[in-house]
Amino acid sequence: MIIFSDFLNIGAWWLVFFSMGIAFIPLTTRIFSSFFDQGYIFSKIIALLFISYATWILGSLYIIPFSFTTLFIIWLFFLILNWGVLNRSRPVKISSWKTWLAEEVLFLTGFIFWAVIKGFEPSIHGLEKYMDFGFISSVLRSDYFPPKDIWMTPLSINYYYFGHLATAVLIKVSGVTSYIGYNLMLASLFGITLATSFSIGANLYQFFATASQKLHTIRYTLYAGLLSSFLVTLGGNLHTIYIFFQNYQVENPLPFWMLSPAVNFAGYWYPNATRFIPFTIHEFPIYSFVVSDLHGHVLNIPFVLLFIALLIKLFHSPQQSATRYPLYALFGLLIAVFLMTNILDAPIYLLVISLVIFIKQLTQSKKPFSLALLHTVYHILPTTLLALLLSLPYWLSFTPFSSGIGILCSPDFLVSLEKIGPFLFEANHCAHSPLWMLGILWGFPLFVIITFIFHLLPSKLKNLSSTFYHLSSVDKLVLTLASAAFILILIPEFFYAKDIYPAHYRANTVFKFGYQAFIILGLISGYMIIRILSLSAKTIRCTLYAIPLFILFSLVAIYPYFAINSYFGGLKNYQGLDGFRYFQQTYPDDYQAILWLRENIKGPAEGEARQGRQPVILEAQGDSYTDYARVSSNTGLPTVIGWPVHEWLWRGSYDEAGKRSGEVTTLYESPDINLTKKLLEKYNVEYVFIGALERQKYLNLNEDKFKNMGQVVFESGTTKIFKLN
Repeated sequence: MIIFSDFLNIGAWWLVFFSMGIAFIPLTTRIFSSFFDQGYIFSKIIALLFISYATWILGSLYIIPFSFTTLFIIWLFFLILNWGVLNRSRPVKISSWKTWLAEEVLFLTGFIFWAVIKGFEPSIHGLEKYMDFGFISSVLRSDYFPPKDIWMTPLSINYYYFGHLATAVLIKVSGVTSYIGYNLMLASLFGITLATSFSIGANLYQFFATASQKLHTIRYTLYAGLLSSFLVTLGGNLHTIYIFFQNYQVENPLPFWMLSPAVNFAGYWYPNATRFIPFTIHEFPIYSFVVSDLHGHVLNIPFVLLFIALLIKLFHSPQQSATRYPLYALFGLLIAVFLMTNILDAPIYLLVISLVIFIKQLTQSKKPFSLALLHTVYHILPTTLLALLLSLPYWLSFTPFSSGIGILCSPDFLVSLEKIGPFLFEANHCAHSPLWMLGILWGFPLFVIITFIFHLLPSKLKNLSSTFYHLSSVDKLVLTLASAAFILILIPEFFYAKDIYPAHYRANTVFKFGYQAFIILGLISGYMIIRILSLSAKTIRCTLYAIPLFILFSLVAIYPYFAINSYFGGLKNYQGLDGFRYFQQTYPDDYQAILWLRENIKGPAEGEARQGRQPVILEAQGDSYTDYARVSSNTGLPTVIGWPVHEWLWRGSYDEAGKRSGEVTTLYESPDINLTKKLLEKYNVEYVFIGALERQKYLNLNEDKFKNMGQVVFESGTTKIFKLN
């Protein structure tokens, strides 16, 4: 029964995503007219981008409230615009329908595959899932934007919530419950990453094959696409070599060659591959899909892949192409979305596109260095300004919480100055990644790139200086992207974005920059490997290359086996896609109370039509990553204070969060009725939740005073909800 209902929800979700994509096929095929598949699979991402942005801007300007009707009107508008206007001026050619069908099947296969995987551990519980689901819950209750911060009433979210809004769009249109929609969004991200990575890898090889007039390239095109798809979506790093050695202490990793050999499959702990360099984070997509936090860096993957596909389009488009300015406008929109979804992706991809434009001008247009640089600035500056303009309503309600750019290993004379402009010079902030550790993390793509360059070298090294200029345009592009990726890896060795974490001061910088480097390197590695194998097929050179490649690829490819089996319990107990089902066993009375709140507090109350129905509910506050703040997260109803340390991160100060934590204790424990009323009025509290965690934390809980201030509107076991007068 669970499986049948799950597949009904999977079908409804896919149908919505498919319908959204169909509406944007004319625009997509016009943008990617030079792609052999006409960019079909990107129609889904373009649809999600435009519909979500239109929803956000209309809601941010208080023009139309966020609702199913609004979303339908927006979809209908774009459907008419695409098929009634764009298609009339340039009709869609459906000659590539077999390719479209293949990519749709690939997406659907990945989508269903990961939805089924999620069914073995669907719980929206642990790590930061309460935070992500809380954002989605708040958006779903919002009429206008920004959404309310459920963990610090009455403020709005001071975080990157656009990706969560896009998730809420799909939930609202599909009609599935948010507890199931959360997991289906993860499955969608997996499927779309799989399919679009295939398209990018395959198109890279097809561009090369077309330019070089190579025949019988369909097989190689397919291989390049599938390899890129696997590396980006499922690939790990070389850390899995430790399965053949004894365990090391996580706090003090040792090179594998210093450990005793031992087959250690049972002892391998998959998160270590993302926390290998001490005090840093270096995740990659499959780890993100496994641990299932719907963070901004995961939600932004489809938009990032669209951006990279557009870079391919840009690099191969004529200099005076009529689509050049609309293309830069689309880049500007994507950068705006990056700012609102995963902010560091904006400067990262401004750097990447700058390098691509510069190399294009230098090598294809044959401009001198200074003119190529000037041309790059000429395009990047208005793109950046457009991005800021398109995201302006977001910035009007958002306060950046990074306090500057730190310089690692600053000399003493700069430390004494402490700060110059945005640059910080902090004492005892000197950390670099050991080369051997970087080799384990990035050894596979480094091997691929070095061997690729070796295969491109001329037989006479005296011609080496002009080799790059005479490469095919695809080879130039992938080497440019490879350079950009390694620049991203090196930047955190010199700089870090300052946040609140004292010991892990460069962790997030290594994380965000390395994540994008991993995606870029995975995409181009598929092309590079197939290019090398096709160049030296059936030769001893091919064999010599294939042996180390197979060994390194095997280490990268086995990571999902350990991660999926560990997190999903060996895939032995299918539980369904309901992410809230676990709560019924953990807190059965609280479970019923939260369902009551979700069912009975709906829609705008009288006089609140512009704010949505989000009355404040008092609940226990507690540490991050715990079960505290479970009511606000699972209902979208704001509370006085949720996870204080997270609010500290988002607000840049602990003062308010710390003060509120003490006041929540006072509200639950103080016998002083007047003081309690004063605090309740201060935060406009309308409901009081007393459940398992409140009784556990507040040993001097004064329940009787709430009986005098209101009435019990829900009761199950020892769990009660009071509605205050």
